[in-house]
Amino acid sequence: MVRYTAGEVRKRLQLYYSETSRTSQIRISLPAGSYIPEFLHEQDEPDVAGDDASSRVVHSPEADSVSPTSVESPEPRPASHTDAGVTSTLPAARTIAIQKRLVWLALTAILVIAIVAGVRWNSRAVYLRTAVDDFWEPVLRDQHTIVICTGSVVFAQNSFTGVHTAGKDIDYPFVSLQNASAIAQLSGRLESSGVTTRLVTSATVPLTDLREHSVMLVGGYNNQWTLRLLEPLRFHFSPDSIESPDEIRTIADRLQPQMHWERDHTLPYSNADDYALLARFRDATTDGWVVAVAGLGRNGTEAAAQFATSPHYMQLLRDQAGRDFSSHNIEAVLKVNVIDGKTGAPTILAVHVW
Repeated sequence: MVRYTAGEVRKRLQLYYSETSRTSQIRISLPAGSYIPEFLHEQDEPDVAGDDASSRVVHSPEADSVSPTSVESPEPRPASHTDAGVTSTLPAARTIAIQKRLVWLALTAILVIAIVAGVRWNSRAVYLRTAVDDFWEPVLRDQHTIVICTGSVVFAQNSFTGVHTAGKDIDYPFVSLQNASAIAQLSGRLESSGVTTRLVTSATVPLTDLREHSVMLVGGYNNQWTLRLLEPLRFHFSPDSIESPDEIRTIADRLQPQMHWERDHTLPYSNADDYALLARFRDATTDGWVVAVAGLGRNGTEAAAQFATSPHYMQLLRDQAGRDFSSHNIEAVLKVNVIDGKTGAPTILAVHVW
């Protein structure tokens, strides 16, 4: 073990003096067969081939004080921190320490680069563009504020839905829990895109307010602006009847008049499947983009809001709408199952792009 260590020290000393440009006139040497270092003047160092420990001239005071018998000793004497043997290995130890430090620095740099690359890749994956982004992109373009125009109602016990649309003369109209859920989902989606929202009721907002911003219509028959702005489109809500408003509330197809969708009035309202319209179009009346999230009933409106903010459902719509999903007007008829008044998952029944 001692011989192996002494050999390694000799190799380190040779490596140190061969790889570093030192101007010192003193060199440290560990002769073969000896464990005592020697300090030599550069001009007095003999050739490696003719190296003879007995013929070296030692100029170090510490080396002069060593007994000649110590050279013949098979084992080196114990060294202290002030011993010449310890002192002689300092340059080699310093070189090894520097090399180790460089290795650690390199490994640390590689680790940091790997972490940064991983974070950037994850960030890129998180912000990959989705079908939801494509749907809302034209509506949000150059907009700082989006107007959310919601319908409002009052209680009506003799009605199939249990409510009637609130008019301008109603001081305290309200929105259902399902409509409130739809508003929360939609406003959250818009504000996450960096725009603010302004909530107004359809019964009180004038047309001039709808012309200043992109508009989102929430609710079907309880929202007069939904009925008006969707009326020219292929899929639209059939006009309400004053005599029997609940009986003919349907979604109609202008290109196929025989097609229509309505709730089953033979079932209780809380268990009748609902239907909804999801539309995004450039409107001539407001001269801006309009998004309609509107059901025949409150469950349909909630389902349409879930659809409009879900990457999964919007991808299904984009698959049917085609490649130009983000730049064209689009309408979709949705169906939603209703059980005990709770809104189920929406499905697509029909799509129109123009």
